[in-house]
Amino acid sequence: MKTHRIQGTVTFQHLGTGFYGIIDEHGKEWRPVNMPEQLKKPGKTVSVTIKEVDEMSIFMWGTPVEIVTFNT
Repeated sequence: MKTHRIQGTVTFQHLGTGFYGIIDEHGKEWRPVNMPEQLKKPGKTVSVTIKEVDEMSIFMWGTPVEIVTFNT
């Protein structure tokens, strides 16, 4: 799958068991399936390279992605 470079803000969503996501500068919601511990800080601005993944989830929020690389 194709990779994208995005900048956004980390958010914690209190849906179900809860999860971290990233909202980019255009308001698009991304749901990393492998959120690194260093990025798990709501409100933190991050720059990440992501790759969309094909995943089924109970969370009805954001596009599921894998974080390939990141900068904070």
